[in-house]
Amino acid sequence: MSFEQSKWVWMNGDVVPWGAATTHVSAHALHYGSGVFEGMRCYETSEGPAVFRIDAHLDRFYSSAEIYGLEIPYTRGELSEAVCEVIRRNDFSSCYVRPICYFGSASLNVHPRNCPVEVVILAWPWATYLGAAGLEQGVRVTVSPWRKFNSRMMPTTAKACGQYLNSILAVRDAVDRGYAEALLLDSEGNLAEGSGENIFIVRGGQLLTNDDRHSILLGITRDAVLQIARDLDYRVEIKALELDDLLSADEAFFTGTAAEVTPISEVDETPIGNGARGPVTREIQEVFFAATSGRDERYAHWLHLVDAKRGQVDGSLSLAQAFTPGLAECG
Repeated sequence: MSFEQSKWVWMNGDVVPWGAATTHVSAHALHYGSGVFEGMRCYETSEGPAVFRIDAHLDRFYSSAEIYGLEIPYTRGELSEAVCEVIRRNDFSSCYVRPICYFGSASLNVHPRNCPVEVVILAWPWATYLGAAGLEQGVRVTVSPWRKFNSRMMPTTAKACGQYLNSILAVRDAVDRGYAEALLLDSEGNLAEGSGENIFIVRGGQLLTNDDRHSILLGITRDAVLQIARDLDYRVEIKALELDDLLSADEAFFTGTAAEVTPISEVDETPIGNGARGPVTREIQEVFFAATSGRDERYAHWLHLVDAKRGQVDGSLSLAQAFTPGLAECG
């Protein structure tokens, strides 16, 4: 992470210096994890920086907040502009963006009554979460001794702060044992997901993945990969996945905003396929990164331009914008 490059933060309606973006130690969220967040990526394109699937991320942000009784006091349009403003003020061409909404300081009763709702947006440069080398070589993962909680315990489809304690336990154990990432099983013993990623299996040219019936967060990148796979004429089956399905797979990969599309090379010393990135994973990666960089017109509607002025000449739209009306503008 490169926090030192981040100079500005959007906090409760104002852009403030990074060092001034503080909250009190008595904030309810600090003590009980009562907050929700999102992770977005902004990519460099020929039209300037563009946020990938901002609408889908904001939809999930509001949905997560509603589940936990957090009333976000800003419209989607206001938050969309705030995201763009933070990127512009920091002069980032590509970055990771973290909107967070949480209960602030007023009471430390477990019930957060009277606690104010705080909304903050941060941005910073962040390379691929599991490493650039991992994109080509794949990463080594281990099955975690910790199980993923199910929806009868907490809503697995909400992206909430306190819920990530489960992920923290899993990934720390994995790293301590020399692996890049953990793979959690659900309460029934089926595959759930990584500490912060969804999982796909490739077998016989077909893609297999699970869904919210198996204690996963429905990822925005997962959804994009499902669309890309279908556009590439791959058959996709959504079902419960057993560990044996993974160990016998031809290929496997993680998806996530931070991890993007990262191959899995081995699980607990067992190679997946030939132990390297396979051809299906490579093809999906190539289309995914073409989409995020604006090089594939089929997915132009997934990109939200940070600064429309960069795509304009003499007050008119650029050619790329003129022929891709789904390319949204911000600012």
